[in-house]
Amino acid sequence: MKDDPKALKTEIRRLRKTISRLTPSLETMLKLRGFSIYKKEPSEDLLLPQKKYLSLYTEKLKRYSFRLFLRDVIKHQDAFTPEAVTRYATAEVTSQYIDFLLRTGVIERIPEGYHIKNRPVKSFGETLEWFIARLLRKEFEAETVWGVKFKRSRAGGDYDILAKIESSILYMEVKSSPPKQIYDGEIIAFLKRVKDLKPDISIFLVDTELRMKDKIVPMFGAVLQKNYGTPPSVERLEKELFHIDRKIFIINSKDSIEANIGTVLRFYWREEKEFVMEKTICAICAWRETCQKKFSVSGRDLKCVDYVKDLSIKEEKEAPEKAESEKK
Repeated sequence: MKDDPKALKTEIRRLRKTISRLTPSLETMLKLRGFSIYKKEPSEDLLLPQKKYLSLYTEKLKRYSFRLFLRDVIKHQDAFTPEAVTRYATAEVTSQYIDFLLRTGVIERIPEGYHIKNRPVKSFGETLEWFIARLLRKEFEAETVWGVKFKRSRAGGDYDILAKIESSILYMEVKSSPPKQIYDGEIIAFLKRVKDLKPDISIFLVDTELRMKDKIVPMFGAVLQKNYGTPPSVERLEKELFHIDRKIFIINSKDSIEANIGTVLRFYWREEKEFVMEKTICAICAWRETCQKKFSVSGRDLKCVDYVKDLSIKEEKEAPEKAESEKK
């Protein structure tokens, strides 16, 4: 099997399905954190084809040029010509995209050219969330929900995508706008939701092929500097993928959304496994709630210089029968 990538991929899918059945549902895991969903997956602004074309539509959405094309279609939804939506692809490719939307029932012909059948559509945002949630289900065997609102959430706002992958909760904020239209308030809101929910993995995804280092990463750095006494650093994972303390990830869609999410998940589980192994050999005082050096000193190095006995940890007393038998 190790020489057959397809067989290996099939086996990974099988194992993920087995793990998913043996672990609590996403809804249960959220409830254990004190979160109850009262609204999810709004459909008012979805730009979708007829049901029989959903799989084909999902494949088309994997193309960055098609997503940009759809943004222009929404922008000119009441009436557009091919010329109005040919900014990001050749005339030939745009013509193929228009034919596809006509065939699948998304648009229809009018005297002025074309328009979206089910109008109005406010933005591409909800369709992008729907697509990525569907991608997570198909490619990573994840249980997903999108466009989530919680009752009495302290952070407020929507959680764009929540997923259970194996036994971990993933939260993803999805931005369909280009970096120049993203501001620090959105980053602050994202970090507040991360702090409130405490997911295992958090991803801030901007659907762009532009460099994240130019604006988005510096904005994260500025927000962290302003709101934390000792702010964690934003470190490059690879290319235009970045992480904060191995749990918060900032990514774009260069190469592909699917590939970038896969890179994040592989990095997270590899690094988390190593981190957990290090925790198990940490000096006992580092388990104290008030310790400021958690896991910075391992048991292999004996105790740190600030070691003190934690009096709140009760020592187990020997059972009377055991103590009596040892005396004999």
